[in-house]
Amino acid sequence: MTGIVNLAGKRGLIIGIANESSIAAGCASAFADAGAALAASYVNEKAKPFVSAVTDRLKVDWVAPCDVRVPGQLEALIDQVRSEWGGLDFLLHSIAYAPKDDLHGRVVDCSSEGFAMAMDVSCHSFIRAAKLVEPLMTQGGCLLTVTFYGSERVVENYNLMGPVKAALESATRYLAAELGPAGIRVHAISPGPIRTRAASGIDRFDELLDRAAAATPSRHLVDIADVGALAAFLVSDAARHITGTIIPVDGGQHLLA
Repeated sequence: MTGIVNLAGKRGLIIGIANESSIAAGCASAFADAGAALAASYVNEKAKPFVSAVTDRLKVDWVAPCDVRVPGQLEALIDQVRSEWGGLDFLLHSIAYAPKDDLHGRVVDCSSEGFAMAMDVSCHSFIRAAKLVEPLMTQGGCLLTVTFYGSERVVENYNLMGPVKAALESATRYLAAELGPAGIRVHAISPGPIRTRAASGIDRFDELLDRAAAATPSRHLVDIADVGALAAFLVSDAARHITGTIIPVDGGQHLLA
């Protein structure tokens, strides 16, 4: 809890921890190391032990179920924030989903149901969460989500998630503009390819990792700790005048055509 990032006294909710190797876990570790009090969600009972492996180690204040596809669960999670803490300083949204058939197929072939599901879970749930926590951020706050450069350029096998992440990035900018007067800042972090369970659902992801490692100016892949370090800075008071950004953490990969 030294240096420019000091989160002592801040309370943060993390949506999206899947296991120890997930991006949200790396962010949670950085938040905890900087002194923040944390709460977290798990998507279902099957996932809970993998989430608990992270939250127990970090001494997270409390955990609760939240599958954003189930009506009322996100609302119940935010209600628990209100009852446990009475307010909130930051939120990390690190969830994405698309049905396998739609994710592995061409965008032009995706079903309307699959597209709607991917957009609801991966994008609209961030907007819903922002609306729900806005009244809890009476002293301002910060909302973070996670994107990928496949939103801007065609990445082989990223498919449906490209348009979905593009929508998420646009939503980030609009939320930042709309919530700015209340002192609420909004950012999307854009990591380079990281070997996570969610990424393993992308067809031939290992090949994407190999290409990225060879092509980035830094000549190495980033990891969840790199993402966490940026996330902790963004939610800190040191970043109080920064909002509406899409920030790459990718070893310079975003520079390349």
